[in-house]
Amino acid sequence: MKIFDLYGTEDVKIEDFGLKRYINLDIKLVLKSRGRYRERFGKAKVNIVERLINIVAVPGHRGKKHKIMTKSCGKYTKGANIVLGAFKIIEERTKENPIQVLVRAVEKAAPRDEITTIEYGGARYPQATDSAPLRRLNVALKHIVHGAYDKAFAKKKKIPETLANEIILASKGTNESFAITKKIETEKQADSAR
Repeated sequence: MKIFDLYGTEDVKIEDFGLKRYINLDIKLVLKSRGRYRERFGKAKVNIVERLINIVAVPGHRGKKHKIMTKSCGKYTKGANIVLGAFKIIEERTKENPIQVLVRAVEKAAPRDEITTIEYGGARYPQATDSAPLRRLNVALKHIVHGAYDKAFAKKKKIPETLANEIILASKGTNESFAITKKIETEKQADSAR
């Protein structure tokens, strides 16, 4: 059995030991859990492709400036078609299993350190902290989708093409990827706050 009857996961390798427990590659014909996993760390039981579809389908804005970034309506089929279109483009360009390319992109785009704010004596100080593995996975997927939407919003390129391009660039680890630049930026801020 394969995901969407197209892509198998038996040959997909996860090299990052911290993320190995949280990247779920269980095979289902249709990836739709409908929010069944409500317990603690329930997101770890959801397939990584379904999580990507769910993040693509989130409508709305981002950041404090409330910049509109998507016109999505939150429909599952719309997000699934975007991800499937991106996977076809990835397969054509790289001649690899697109799920392996996605896993490699998430591993390379996941930040290891972040900053939190500590209030001490009425003053706030930035403090570097290690990121939890599930948070690393969430942030990497979010940045990949945000980078794709930034490159497609009010431009000629369609979202499946920009999502495929962002995943390929992140899997190579180049600075042209939005997710990789955000990772480097957050890790530099954490280093300066130590």
